[in-house]
Amino acid sequence: MSNRQQIDAMLQTIDIECSYTKGFTGRSSLLPEVMEAMRLVLRHDFVPPSLAAMAYENTPLPIGKGQTISQPFIVALMTDLLCPEKGDVILEVGAGSGYQAAILSLLVRQVYTIEIIPDLADRAKELLQRLGYGNIEVRQGDGYNGWPKHAPFDGIIVTAAATHVPPSLKEQLKPGGKLIVPIGQPYMPQELLVLEKDQQGVFCTRNVLPVSFVPLTRA
Repeated sequence: MSNRQQIDAMLQTIDIECSYTKGFTGRSSLLPEVMEAMRLVLRHDFVPPSLAAMAYENTPLPIGKGQTISQPFIVALMTDLLCPEKGDVILEVGAGSGYQAAILSLLVRQVYTIEIIPDLADRAKELLQRLGYGNIEVRQGDGYNGWPKHAPFDGIIVTAAATHVPPSLKEQLKPGGKLIVPIGQPYMPQELLVLEKDQQGVFCTRNVLPVSFVPLTRA
């Protein structure tokens, strides 16, 4: 199959997963602009060359240092749950290979992404620059603390499982913004949460879907 055929098959699988999980998510389909971003960002650029043949399968893949690139459906769902808008500034905790940031970059004004593992941060920064994603800034550091310099953010997305919602991320979210984060113990069943902050700074929390993420690493 050509890359284009593999991408089309990936998008079809995401649609099928939406149908399977709509009882949890309330979504039978995802935003067209999210699906278009999933079509345009070439996942094979973000996986190790040895795994390029599996790049468009709906499965997480190892990217080194004990980390993974999330399965396409989860990337698409978390992006959709954020409800991104063109003028938004988004924080991502857990850059990994840079794939989620690349998806977001096509939908918002600016993406700031933090990666705690130096080798992965350097690799993601170099790759994103080489591929021409000019509205993404990568920093090596502990994402638990957020990125105060650029706060507040219109949305925050965490791509590793925390045992609790980091208070700094709640503080750095704008009123009206959403925080998407998997919560649970390492290597145990976890829950994908959406936290929405109202204009008074009060949070409404919704459980979306059982998930399985690598743990959020601390400094």
